[in-house]
Amino acid sequence: MNKIGFIGGGKMASAIIKGIVNSHWCKNQDIIVSDKNESSLALLKENFNIQVTTSNIEIAKTSDIILLAVKPFVLRDVLEEIKPFITKKHLVLSIAAGISINTIEEILGEVSVIRIMPNTPALVNEGMSAICPGKYTDKNQVKTALEIFNSVGKVIESDEKYIDIITAISGSGPAFYYYIIDEIAKAGHKLGLDYETCLKLSAQTAFGSAKMIMESGISPEQLIINVTTPGGCTAVGNDVLKENNISDILFDTIEKTAQKAFELGKN
Repeated sequence: MNKIGFIGGGKMASAIIKGIVNSHWCKNQDIIVSDKNESSLALLKENFNIQVTTSNIEIAKTSDIILLAVKPFVLRDVLEEIKPFITKKHLVLSIAAGISINTIEEILGEVSVIRIMPNTPALVNEGMSAICPGKYTDKNQVKTALEIFNSVGKVIESDEKYIDIITAISGSGPAFYYYIIDEIAKAGHKLGLDYETCLKLSAQTAFGSAKMIMESGISPEQLIINVTTPGGCTAVGNDVLKENNISDILFDTIEKTAQKAFELGKN
């Protein structure tokens, strides 16, 4: 089994490690993490019984798969640091937002690179990740990346040219859903029901509705029809959404977010 090394031991790395450990994708001793924060490393070692180090170079020397989980602004420095120890046998996975596969390949050379856009629900094993393979990556390596990120939720394979749209929908998307869930709860509270109850009603309804889409095989349009009685309560609410151009608002939200992702990727 391949040894996987994480450069960066923050929340997302911790979520992925948890998923790998729980899925038994590899042995705990085949996971190693580097980070400058020794207290974070101690916690990771205690929680998951894995190897830890403060040396990024040790990760490059001892790991077959390297997962880059550092902030984008330090990634180039990290790549330059580990470059002398990277070979064509390595598989490099990057979750650094805004850093293209081409940028990583330009520094490391002809190395297998897969760029991933995960999202924060991975922290509760309900993540949505998209993997984008580089030009030196083979099918087995893609399969490996799919297996790793399947351990923290759902995963799809995509072309990197769609990464900004993916970022807008699933990368930034949780914040938009949190906003909607919270606003529905606040509306219920304004009408007289306590906020905690409203929040539970709103959040579980969102969760259940998403699960219906994922598992029923029925389109969202048909699901709306199924729950709507003509002239009934749901129909009135649907009319309010249409009258206030909710479709235009949500399109504008995704379009502007995707454009910002594109701009950040150019810098």
